[in-house]
Amino acid sequence: MAGSLDKRGENSWRLVYFKGRDAEGKRIRYTKNFKGNKSQAEKELARFVTEIENGIFTDSKNLTLAGFSKQWIESHVDSLAPKTQRDYKRMLNALILPKLGNLKLSDIRPGHLMKFYKYLEQDGIRQDGKPGKLSDRSIRYYHAVISSMLEDAMKWQLIGSNPAARVEAPKVRRKQSISYDETQSAELLQALYSEPIKYRVLTTLALYTGLRRGELLGLEWKVIDMENAQIAVVKQSQYTPETGVVDRTTKTEGSQRLISIPVSIVNLLKEYKAAQNEERLKVGSLWEPSDKLFTTWNGKPMHPDTVSSWFNDFLARHNVKMALEGKAPLPHIRFHDLRHTSASLLIAQGVPLKNVSSRLGHSSIAITADIYASALQSADKEAAQKLEDLLNIKHEQNNQL
Repeated sequence: MAGSLDKRGENSWRLVYFKGRDAEGKRIRYTKNFKGNKSQAEKELARFVTEIENGIFTDSKNLTLAGFSKQWIESHVDSLAPKTQRDYKRMLNALILPKLGNLKLSDIRPGHLMKFYKYLEQDGIRQDGKPGKLSDRSIRYYHAVISSMLEDAMKWQLIGSNPAARVEAPKVRRKQSISYDETQSAELLQALYSEPIKYRVLTTLALYTGLRRGELLGLEWKVIDMENAQIAVVKQSQYTPETGVVDRTTKTEGSQRLISIPVSIVNLLKEYKAAQNEERLKVGSLWEPSDKLFTTWNGKPMHPDTVSSWFNDFLARHNVKMALEGKAPLPHIRFHDLRHTSASLLIAQGVPLKNVSSRLGHSSIAITADIYASALQSADKEAAQKLEDLLNIKHEQNNQL
């Protein structure tokens, strides 16, 4: 059957085509509205019939969010980084689809989304077994996923507009980042001398460069320019249960960057490379060919959580030692907080915010300013005090003339 055209008004048509039968034996009727002259409508009808016959027509009128999610995963999500794929699918299956999946795409309104975000604020909603509620950042992430889905649905002409674009994104109340001051950082570096050189280098680099954990584990010797004392950040390591540890390019163009390092770090890296070569020779054929800086005992990529676990144990051991010696312990921070420490120390030394932002690989200075507002305020107060001290000295000198 070729299908038919029903004239609805001036240059307005309904395309009609029957194909197959439903569970009750009734013929399944497909319809689509179209605006244009008769010749254009006939051409559109031919395309319409071809899409149905080839199984690629989507009945957007009855398409639910759950139904659309299958298309979206195949066309969009499956092309993303493994960890992002896993996060998106987990969020869809755990909370988004159970609450919103039965809604037709065309029926979703801002109110549905606002109600869903309120639902995410409940205690006990977490899917990891931990007590409490989702963080503000996690709820905003859910909003980002839903918005991305509906934006694509709009681009594919399944809906006329994106209802998520008319909802204010959940606010993230930024927690104050924890960082070490100069004295504590120096104590940390000193304590590292009693640790295996791999972890000493890993932690020292984190402090001096501000690299993220994944970026550190993604480093290869070929991106270390010993002669010019620079590191090229181009990859990061990620772990998912499905893929294991894999490398991928850094998130954005801004994340790919050149970072300068002092001569002392160059010398430390040379010492570490020699030590790694010795380990490789000891292991022999068991060593997996790799150019990575940081590996397991046999050259395999390190699991990111191994770094965090070691750092927690290291601080605990150090603080026990400090307690036995009657000294103050180091604050127990996360490995990621070494990145915050690096940035805060740079800001305290008066390094321009643009340089700090570039070094951290932020996509904009605004992000850096938001995260390190407290450090910037402290630096500003110190600058004001220095200016006052300078002008007071000049004033006193003039009075003595």
